[in-house]
Amino acid sequence: MREKILQAIRKFQIETYLVTEKTVEGAELYFIKKELDMRRMKQDAVSAVTIYRDFEADGKKMRGSANINIFPEMTQEEVDEAVKGAYYAASFVKNPFFELPKGKKENKVQVKSTLCGKSLEEIGDAFVKALYCVDVQEDAFINTAEFFMEKTTTAIYNSEGIDVSYEKSSVNGEFVVQCITPQDVEQYQEFAYDDLDTEALTAQAKEALERVCDRARATEAPEKGNYKLLLSGKNVRTLIDFYMDRSSSGMVYPGYSNYQAGMDVQGEKVQGEKVQGEKLNITLHASNPYSSEGIPMKDLTLLKEGELKAIHGNARFAYYLGVEPTGIYSAVKLDNGTKAFEEMKKEPYLYVVSFSDFSMDSLSGYFGGEIRLAYLSDGEKVTPVTGGSVSGNLLELQKDMAFSTERYKDKDYDGPFAVEFHGVAVAGK
Repeated sequence: MREKILQAIRKFQIETYLVTEKTVEGAELYFIKKELDMRRMKQDAVSAVTIYRDFEADGKKMRGSANINIFPEMTQEEVDEAVKGAYYAASFVKNPFFELPKGKKENKVQVKSTLCGKSLEEIGDAFVKALYCVDVQEDAFINTAEFFMEKTTTAIYNSEGIDVSYEKSSVNGEFVVQCITPQDVEQYQEFAYDDLDTEALTAQAKEALERVCDRARATEAPEKGNYKLLLSGKNVRTLIDFYMDRSSSGMVYPGYSNYQAGMDVQGEKVQGEKVQGEKLNITLHASNPYSSEGIPMKDLTLLKEGELKAIHGNARFAYYLGVEPTGIYSAVKLDNGTKAFEEMKKEPYLYVVSFSDFSMDSLSGYFGGEIRLAYLSDGEKVTPVTGGSVSGNLLELQKDMAFSTERYKDKDYDGPFAVEFHGVAVAGK
């Protein structure tokens, strides 16, 4: 594909471009209950090409861009037409001028993990066993499961000399747990790992089977009111998106966020109130050696004791802000946790373990969702509940939140298992 793309670029005398080429070798397994229903192998390849075009508008230098996908089966003529069309379309995009990152040809990087050296079949077998080893009940079981094992080679090159590549193995999938008594209910689960973390999947499956049984017993929603709220696992990760998004150059440059390096994002400069709970310590984790633009990536301290240490993002917005481009991160580490989870549960609480959809609005700070399963404690008795919804604002609650000493880890998050909030509004019966 590379030679076809470069030939088209030369043909139309295009000076500025970026290409990210991905080749995926994959294996897919589909189960109905414990029986393998389908096994499928795949080989996919695609080049995501960005064509840039410089011009002037109203006396200002502009750099427009347009994106196209190029596939191996395309002929040279088809590639030429696609590139020509992108170059024309780029002339209508009036972005202020910015520079692409510069670099040179580097040796291919093998991303190290415990998946390296193992075949797709070995990886699949290991995770299938990890999932189904806890499926031993009659009234609660894994209804369906899907596993996707991939070995991906990514190559990135541009007009500024960057020519880098890396190989990486990963696994992801989903499964549905079902309980048929006292009522028939199902709950959906997702998983994703860059390592052979079979113990984590076993723990997730075990917990999912226990919780679907509790969901089958839950019949009522909690009373309407304000609660001490506990959230855990992936829901904690969703909350941290607020700080990742607000500190990104893509939100800072257009003014959607007022974050700037050195700012105390939790404290007096923001709300006029001192932080009573934990001050945040967040590190952005480089899960890939290069960004999609070929920028070398490394772990980056984002927040230290609640103080913003860096603005992060792609080359375009970094150029506009006059900061170093870092690439776009997807993984985060949260170095907090001062309170044992059992201690969090000593007083009355509402612990929501699953939502129909839990969302975080990084513009307003509001988070929430409809409750599918929660545990309501009055200080003595714990009752599973379902229905109603949670609504809170992180800007108001961040000054006194606490995190568990227990940890949770998946592909995109390494941090405290649970977080505690006070006075969160719950709509219920």
